[in-house]
Amino acid sequence: MTRISLKNIIGKKNEAVAMILALIEQLNIIAWIEDDAGKILLGTARETADSIFPVIAEEEILGFVKGEQKAAIIARLLTHLITKESEKKKLGSEVLHLYQEVNLMFDFSDKLAKTIDAADIAKTTLEEASRVIRSDNGVIILWDEKNRQLQVLASHGNLFFNQEKINTELKILLDLILNGQSEIISDTSALRATGIVRPHISSVLYSALKVNHRVMGAVILASNEEIQYTAADLKLLTTLALQSSAAIESALLYERNIKDALEREEAMRKLYDATGKFVPYEFIRSLGHQLITDVKLGDQVEKIVTVLFSDIREYTTIAEQMTPEENFRFVCSFNERMGPFIRQYNGFINQYLGDAIMAIFPGNATDALAAAVAMQNEVEQFNIARLLNNQAPIQIGVGMHTGPLIMGITGDKDRMDACTISDTVNTASRLEGLTKHYKTGIILSDASLEQINNKENFHLRNLGMVQLKGKQESIKIHECFSGNTSKDIQKKAATLSLFNEGISHYLDKSFNKAHEVFMQVINENPEDRTAAFFFTNTKQVMEEGFSKNREGIVEMQEK
Repeated sequence: MTRISLKNIIGKKNEAVAMILALIEQLNIIAWIEDDAGKILLGTARETADSIFPVIAEEEILGFVKGEQKAAIIARLLTHLITKESEKKKLGSEVLHLYQEVNLMFDFSDKLAKTIDAADIAKTTLEEASRVIRSDNGVIILWDEKNRQLQVLASHGNLFFNQEKINTELKILLDLILNGQSEIISDTSALRATGIVRPHISSVLYSALKVNHRVMGAVILASNEEIQYTAADLKLLTTLALQSSAAIESALLYERNIKDALEREEAMRKLYDATGKFVPYEFIRSLGHQLITDVKLGDQVEKIVTVLFSDIREYTTIAEQMTPEENFRFVCSFNERMGPFIRQYNGFINQYLGDAIMAIFPGNATDALAAAVAMQNEVEQFNIARLLNNQAPIQIGVGMHTGPLIMGITGDKDRMDACTISDTVNTASRLEGLTKHYKTGIILSDASLEQINNKENFHLRNLGMVQLKGKQESIKIHECFSGNTSKDIQKKAATLSLFNEGISHYLDKSFNKAHEVFMQVINENPEDRTAAFFFTNTKQVMEEGFSKNREGIVEMQEK
């Protein structure tokens, strides 16, 4: 506040001067007024003064009233006027300070409202505090009740304390920080002695961060110089601390909620991913749902799909040579190789059946055939690794059929399961079984072949008609040998026209001609075991004769 002087009161024409002059005249007082430097401010000085009366304000002499004894009245009047002026200025200063403080808090609140990050709020608090309160450094420390540790949320300037020490000297700091008080520490020797604060720190000012009477930490300012912090500084810091406490608490709560939500989301995602490995997403989506939690007992849908079955040949013999653990590892290793090809060609695995796989291809049968060829090629690579480990090579058979299929959810309210119900499944499974009899790698039905786009991209052979066990109607089947070795593909391709001629004679019931043609195929390609199958079959028909059930149709007596 600006210092009041006598000149401020009587140095200009105002009511106070008029009042003093009127009083001097009415009382006929000999008096004049000088400032504290002896300069005459009012009246005419005499060579000597009988009496000298000091004019005092707030224990400070501002000047003198000199003259006769009655001049004391003028001195008292001036003191009264100066006291009133001082009170007026003090009130104005307090109002101005209050306005500035309100404006500061308004601006501070506006800044806090622009962020929800706890660290940013703490940083803003320190910047505001350092702007209005003289300091070299600042820090906001929070108490982590769960870990029983103090943590620095934000700092301003250079860290004035030893960060390693704050959690080894917890008792001292907690006595200060968690007592809920605000305090000025002019003597920092005790803190310096423990090594908590740096040796150059001379003054410390701190205020607790409190929310609903719970102390969450403190905002601390420090100076390298000895500063006489005032109660006004402490009050201002406390106001900032209280206002920022609620904002920091809200931000931390928001961060915890976000973290908890992300953790719950991650847990749900892992659960959803894990569930999807047991019940394929494609199955769920086929039922018109996106989440397995939306599935209901009795949900069903009918679609035209291609069902693919694969099975390891002579698996029982292979399994007998392994322990249960070795057997399990073998099956897992094999399935890990096969599964990706089914997904690569837009199919999904409906079931792993030990050494067998059932897959569904909702799109075109071309996808299923491409997957079957890729699986056969992978088996060839798998066998290379097995031979290097002195293990016998394996073979698989693949059967596929296209037709209507019902996918649905069956069971009861406490135990539900995804299931497929269709004769298409049974047919595909039987066709896979036929690969053992026809000595082929892949067999597909005519229904599947009709869906194949760009048939010229695959090596195909007609295998004639077959009546599956338990079926009244016969179906036309085909071999795809695109998954065979390149040498075998070349040989079968070279005899393809002969083979097709043999099948044509077979279907025309010209078994003698068929027998002769298949013999030619075998002569050119002795390794064609499918041709050998038909050669043997025609020979048996010729020897035993044929009935209406054998009119060019192979009748299967087993699955």
